[in-house]
Amino acid sequence: MADLGRPFSSTKKLLGVLLLCVLISTSFVVVRSNTEDFLEPECLKVTKYEFTNSVNTIVDVIRQVVSTLSQFGNFFGDFRVSNAVSDCLDLLDSSAEELSWTVSATQNPKGKHNSTGNLSSDLRTWLSAALINQDTCSDGFEGTNSIVKGLVTGGLNQITSMVQELLTQVSPISDLKPKSSIGGNKAHFPPWVKPKDRKLIEANGVAADAVVAADGTGKFTKIMDAVSAAPEYSMKRYVIYVKKGTYFENVEIKKKKWNIMMIGDGIDATIISGNRSVVDGWTTFRSATFAVSGRGFIARDITFENTAGPEKHQAVALRSDSDLSVFYRCRFRGYQDTLYTHTMRQFFRECDISGTVDFIFGDATAVFQNCQIRAKRGLPNQKNTITAQGRKDPNEPTGFAIQFSNITADSDLVGFVNSTETYLGRPWKLYSRTVIMQSFISDVVRPKGWLEWNADFALDTLFYGEFMNYGPGAGLGSRVKWPGYHPFNDSSLVNNYTVAQFIEGNLWLPSTGVKYTAGLEA
Repeated sequence: MADLGRPFSSTKKLLGVLLLCVLISTSFVVVRSNTEDFLEPECLKVTKYEFTNSVNTIVDVIRQVVSTLSQFGNFFGDFRVSNAVSDCLDLLDSSAEELSWTVSATQNPKGKHNSTGNLSSDLRTWLSAALINQDTCSDGFEGTNSIVKGLVTGGLNQITSMVQELLTQVSPISDLKPKSSIGGNKAHFPPWVKPKDRKLIEANGVAADAVVAADGTGKFTKIMDAVSAAPEYSMKRYVIYVKKGTYFENVEIKKKKWNIMMIGDGIDATIISGNRSVVDGWTTFRSATFAVSGRGFIARDITFENTAGPEKHQAVALRSDSDLSVFYRCRFRGYQDTLYTHTMRQFFRECDISGTVDFIFGDATAVFQNCQIRAKRGLPNQKNTITAQGRKDPNEPTGFAIQFSNITADSDLVGFVNSTETYLGRPWKLYSRTVIMQSFISDVVRPKGWLEWNADFALDTLFYGEFMNYGPGAGLGSRVKWPGYHPFNDSSLVNNYTVAQFIEGNLWLPSTGVKYTAGLEA
């Protein structure tokens, strides 16, 4: 993210049963096999054979780019370029795995590893991640004079174009009807959070698989040691309890570490702190104090911070590529690029998020509910932007929804609200999508509400919406007049443009506590 001041074997023949994917518009299609009838609720617009062949072709290109990049692991001793190469190798590996998930899920739609069980939602989410990884790879070379980017740009662009084509082959159809309301405590969490996990999230004194304590009273003194000890690809929840204390370390939960839950003693007690930044030679992607890629991550009662300060520019506190992840009662503290919701489906509940430039950014499908979002004081003459959502293709299901939250000035900005411009967001990518609804917006936000990225870039194609917000900064009278901006004034429009979009693409929104079909009531 730039300063405001600086403008993925051949296919086996299926025996006995052939599951046909067809485009369904209003009803399910029954396909008869030799033994029983099957419903195909989620659909490809092409045959699985064609889909798989396309994926295999992309993976071949990925291998070629990886082969080229691998020659530059320690490029002339340039720390920044070496980090960018390392990022690319990890990101391309992730793209290949995400593409493999799509093939596995289409061949075995009822497989236990298929994530939500909504094939369309899963495929579109994973393909969106595989799409954006190439951009992130390329971004890592910004500000360098490296020849490496030039050598791999063609391959990266080819991967991106082919994944975009794959996205068009998946229909945004859901096999589960959205529920109008969810009662009790379940309203706080998405449906992928199992009942046992809900109890873990809400309970005190959870029995942990591993205990981390800076004072030596646990099995580990470092969080990364506990993470390394966790099983790989686990379908069972692995709980790491991090006792109170400040842990000065950079933590990375890689993609093989599934279903880790990390519990702290509270946001004022358990703090994970780092200070990596772009100015000090790290890429934005690698600057994260805490980074998580393994599926199904849950965090509770922890602060994630990056203390590099505003003068060090991009400096991430937490980066998540974890599909179906939950952050509950957590704090994310930094300045520029605090919270990097890079890819996948993420849910934030009762969290505290603070920063300056683009401090909630990325191309995830993320919902923030009952959160405190605080703009801080940054560099002189620097403008604050709360969001910079990175959706680059209209077929992606990604976007940000901020709901029942408070958008205010942090303590260091309170006395400087008049001299520091703060906006709800700006369009990082062409189809940037952010909706803010039923939230309190203080006078920290300027009357125009939203800021341009660069001249008229994306103003026609972005999707920004506001609905039933309140407070001195929520007035719509002076808001931007961009074609992509939507000041909603009735619930039917919100259902058409926000809830419908997210429900068709993501199974987790219906149980976030909002009556999507009845006026978005809490």
